[in-house]
Order: sequence, then structure tokens, then C-alpha cells
Amino acid sequence: MLRFEAMELDSFRVVARAALPTCLASSHEGIFALSHTITPSETSALVPHANNIAIVSWIDLVASAHGDAVGAARESLAQQGRMWFVARHEIDYLAEAFAGESIILATWVESIGRTSLTRATTVLRTCDERVIARASSRWAMVDLSSRRACAIGDEIRDALRSPSCSPTRTLDAQ
Repeated sequence: MLRFEAMELDSFRVVARAALPTCLASSHEGIFALSHTITPSETSALVPHANNIAIVSWIDLVASAHGDAVGAARESLAQQGRMWFVARHEIDYLAEAFAGESIILATWVESIGRTSLTRATTVLRTCDERVIARASSRWAMVDLSSRRACAIGDEIRDALRSPSCSPTRTLDAQ
């Protein structure tokens, strides 16, 4: 049984690369990360650990925030008649995390093709730097009028590959 309410975006904060645990900061170019404290509503009712719906939501949220940080916000894409659609999520659940525990959601682009990219995401418990989940997701750029894959523009491609993602706005502004 799951209990899940809409996430409160003001509980997510951008983490500077210099503040990331070494296991994340040193191994990935273009990494983007958020910190968060797990809320009771993000846990399962019968076994009160972070539930899979919350973890999938975090994967989506950090991907969206990464796009925002590099100037490719979903709102801007929608105005241009394009949007990212998830083609595949593969998630390994490796450990439990509980309400009140702090986590880091880290993501980066592993590969990028003409119309899609593969994004890696790691969810790390900060108290012991244990990875609680690891995901690989394929995202396709889709033309909203035709609902067909379309080319990822060079500007977005270059921004997502950038080794330094400095936020253009915070999550609080969404």
C-alpha cells in the first residue's frame, strides 16, 4: 500500500558540485544534484521506507531541474511545441531510506543521440553515502503536434553536456 501526495518543491535544494560526496563529484561530467529530506508522505504505509512512486518522482524531478538549470526548462520546450517523453526507466533499488533522512538526487547525461538521450540518476543517503537507488532512463525529444521523435537542438545538447551546470532559477520559482 502506498501513500503519496504531491511533492513540495521547496524541500529540494540545488547542491553545488564542490559540496557533493567524492563518490559522485569525481566520477561524472555535467553532474547536477538536488538535496532533499524524505517526508512521511513519501514512504509506504505498511513498510515505512521511501516508496517506489516517490523514487520515480524524484528521478523525474531531478531531470526536470537539470533541464531548468541549463536553460532548457520544460515550459520553454512546450512553448516551442516540443517535450521530453520517457521511453524507458530501469531502476535498481539497493537500500532503504526513511522519513527524516537526507538524500542527494544526482543526474547526468551518459549519452546523447539525435532524438534521445540516456540519463543516469543516483539516489544517495547522505548520512552514510549509501546508494539507495540507481536508474538509467532514456528520454526522447518529441514534437507535440505530430507526437513523433524530433531532433534535440544543438543548444540543448551542448548545455546538457556542460561540466558546470549553474542554475538559472531555483525550484522555489516553479
